[in-house]
Amino acid sequence: AVQILSYIGGVVKVEETDLKSRVGFLYPILTHNISVFINSTREQDSGQYMCTVNVVDDPIRLHKNVGLINLTVLVPPAAPTCQLHGTAIVGANVTLSCSSRKGKPSPMYQWQREPPTLQVFFPPAQDRVRGTLKLTNLSLEMSGVYVCRAENQAGSKNCSIVLEV
Repeated sequence: AVQILSYIGGVVKVEETDLKSRVGFLYPILTHNISVFINSTREQDSGQYMCTVNVVDDPIRLHKNVGLINLTVLVPPAAPTCQLHGTAIVGANVTLSCSSRKGKPSPMYQWQREPPTLQVFFPPAQDRVRGTLKLTNLSLEMSGVYVCRAENQAGSKNCSIVLEV
């Protein structure tokens, strides 16, 4: 455990951590609400935070003076990369793949074919976890623009690929 902030003997002390310039008490201490703020959150701020309250001359009752909270900083997906694997000729099979290098929690992927021939895909052709779309027995009509959306609770980003059979 690393101490980040304390109030002892009427003095607020902010420790030398990477939170130093971004953390503080939300209210004046005398209000008895010792909520803490963290500005400009980063992924590495995620973790368990512990608040301990010790009153002078009060016997310390084990675990009675401790509060724990888990912080998870979500990260929107980075712009994904779309790729075509295989040769797009009539009768062949190809796989479209989509992957995003960043995102917390891990992004889910959704492929669709753009209008005028709007088409949405489902398993087993589409794998939402891996970001792949298998197109089998290609025909000329399957040519078009295919868009992949990488999405999690924090946001979404797209990439697209032009399939020319």
